[in-house]
Amino acid sequence: MLSVLGSPKRACDGIVRRDLLRAGTLGLLGGMTLPQLLRAEQAVAGRDRTTRRRHHVQKGWLQPGKAKSVILLYLFGGPATQDMFDLKPDGPRESRGEFAPISSSVPGFDISEHLPLSARWTSRSAIVRSVHHEAGCHNGIPSLTGFNGTSKSGNPDFESPQDPPSMGSVCDYVGLGDDPQMPTYVHMPNYMGWGRGFYRAGARGGFIGKQFDPLYTVCQPTVEKPAHRDVSQVVCGTPKLPNLNPEISVDRLNLRHSLREQIDNKLREFGGSPAVRAHDKQYQQAFSLLTSSECRKAFDLQAAHPKQRERYGPSLFGESVLIARRLVQAGARFVTACWENYWISNGIAAKSPGDIDYNAWDTHTLNFKLLRELNLPVFDQAYSALMEDLDRTGLLDETLVVVMGEMGRTPKVNKKAGRDHWTHCYSVLFSGAGIRGGTVCGSSDARAAFPASNPVTPADIVSTIYRCLGINPETPVYEPNSRPVPIHHGGKPIEAILA
Repeated sequence: MLSVLGSPKRACDGIVRRDLLRAGTLGLLGGMTLPQLLRAEQAVAGRDRTTRRRHHVQKGWLQPGKAKSVILLYLFGGPATQDMFDLKPDGPRESRGEFAPISSSVPGFDISEHLPLSARWTSRSAIVRSVHHEAGCHNGIPSLTGFNGTSKSGNPDFESPQDPPSMGSVCDYVGLGDDPQMPTYVHMPNYMGWGRGFYRAGARGGFIGKQFDPLYTVCQPTVEKPAHRDVSQVVCGTPKLPNLNPEISVDRLNLRHSLREQIDNKLREFGGSPAVRAHDKQYQQAFSLLTSSECRKAFDLQAAHPKQRERYGPSLFGESVLIARRLVQAGARFVTACWENYWISNGIAAKSPGDIDYNAWDTHTLNFKLLRELNLPVFDQAYSALMEDLDRTGLLDETLVVVMGEMGRTPKVNKKAGRDHWTHCYSVLFSGAGIRGGTVCGSSDARAAFPASNPVTPADIVSTIYRCLGINPETPVYEPNSRPVPIHHGGKPIEAILA
């Protein structure tokens, strides 16, 4: 018997690997061939997902939504949204900043002068300017799960398996995806926190299990070596699926044993007979099927038109956003393109402290310089290209695009021309499917310090996303002690922005 030991994680084709499969001798002794094994495993995964989906439909927790998919553009670090979507040109001098608002396609929906391309899409968007929480700085749990608290690890940064599940994990849990060969939930360009060498809280399956973790891509970001420690330059790179090297086959999907090694051992036992050669051909065909799946095609930017790739920009964020669009088109349901912090050493993003602390959106110093020269132009280009592609292909009518960070930044500009941490008021942008375009919800005070009207919590943001997807926010998930926890975490959908 050949034991194929499986990882509990989701593979790129959407398969949840079983703890143990016994597959005869893969055809050498009249048992299953590898293609049959793969088809059987896909069928099991498909049945599991179909069963979950049927259960949630019967309970009334899942029904057709106006959005089939979500693309989350997650600006980790705390973007200064008062310099993006909620400018205060008449506010106090110490708060209003250096940027001027420009008129958009919707009267009253003004945004930063450094987002001119994004301004064209306000008729398909809604801005919520009164988001707040009290769960601490750089804590991703409220924005990604809806839970207004910190990680069970005791550290606001580090995750715990007892944390609540992310939105993408819940989508997988309820069976939202209907294609067993496509992952339901993808997170790019790497696991959240990779740039600092640890898993940040909020992005994974938490207490519902690692089988609902996202498919994580890998990347090797680079920058030109900064002169005079100037970090205002683009981080480049392309998210890739793990183990794309054609020399690395499906054996690497196993965490404990090598499937290829087991197969090769069997082949060596039987020598170079025609049956063995035929089996090897079957193996190569099966591996070819894996590497030519729709999921892998979505990551093959070499197949994309060069001009289309240029429209998104050469940045790691731009490449991530382009792949997110391709994944949604291929059938993925929740895709996160995360722009976060890195250590940079000799022009290469590293997992340990390096020469430069690239803080991305965590702009304690030189906030306006970084936003003007780097962050806003890169974001503007990628977001606008995404909206154009979704609109042109008709996908904008079934795809919800959300732009947010885990918090905002202080109303007062500090002595280093920066803004510090602030969770008490910030903005979130919604676009596309299920959204009432041209809508402004809530307002901040004259300093963008606190909500002035219609205060909104991250739980409300998360509940709104679930509503657009057709997932009832009352849907329970279960802690290890079987205690049901509603996925809304006390939030309510923001009716004012829903179509």
